[in-house]
Amino acid sequence: MMPTAQPPSAASMGAGEVTDIFNAVALEAGILVLSIYGRKFEVTTKSDASPLTEADTAAEALILERLAAAFPDIPVVAEEAVANGTIPECGGQFILVDPLDGSKEFIARNGEFTINIALIENGIPVAGVVYAPALKRIWWGSTGGGAFVSLVDNHQLLESMPIVVRAAPPQGLTLVGSRSHGSGENDPRLASLPVADFTSMGSSLKFCLVAEGGADLYPRFGRTMEWDTAAGDAVLRAAGGQVLDLDGAPLVYGKRNQDHDTDFANPHFWAVGDGAIIPSICKGAKMVQPALKSSSSSLSD
Repeated sequence: MMPTAQPPSAASMGAGEVTDIFNAVALEAGILVLSIYGRKFEVTTKSDASPLTEADTAAEALILERLAAAFPDIPVVAEEAVANGTIPECGGQFILVDPLDGSKEFIARNGEFTINIALIENGIPVAGVVYAPALKRIWWGSTGGGAFVSLVDNHQLLESMPIVVRAAPPQGLTLVGSRSHGSGENDPRLASLPVADFTSMGSSLKFCLVAEGGADLYPRFGRTMEWDTAAGDAVLRAAGGQVLDLDGAPLVYGKRNQDHDTDFANPHFWAVGDGAIIPSICKGAKMVQPALKSSSSSLSD
């Protein structure tokens, strides 16, 4: 009997192959999510008071099945599984999944919800996809592979476009904040910044807006979990941006046994486009290389 062929590991794949698989899984999950979005659906409340829809659980089950087939040796940390007490042992490499980021947006039917999948290596999000099925747009990026956006038609990618963060405009910054969890627009930590505009948006779309040059800064002064941020973080880093804690250290993933919070909880952070902004927002941080020239594919268009 011939030995059964095993799927290649993520380590043996190129960045493009990993993101291709993530895109395919997210697109398939999007079909399922939209089928529920288009009808009446049940909503319950989790122990942390956040909403849970049948789209969350159905999409997560599909994503976990597909990832297990594609990457059988890589543990997957998924939001609803963790909520139910299923937390795999994670080494240096694991996958983070949020099957429906922006459940409040899903319930409000404003379209600003996403499917997030990210590969973590040694605490760093090295590949990720953010898919907004109701908006028919998908973003992905990887370390060394760049960041991209594409429109989606009939659940298929159209022509992809590379994206990069923009240089901070001399006329002032555009900030983006959370639509459902407080935008932070009036936070005193923003008082010294030259802010020209402020917009609110749901889910991990905020990372994507910075990544594609539609905004300059996403300040998050409320609680998030790693599955909320990893995919958007991967896209933003691949586009030339950074995600930093309030002291200027890069956000890391795989945080367990934290004294001050639960497993996988994030500190407050800044998602930054142009590195020239960093000394103005992070204590003791030094200026880094300015942003590359912006693309013209902004979500805000």
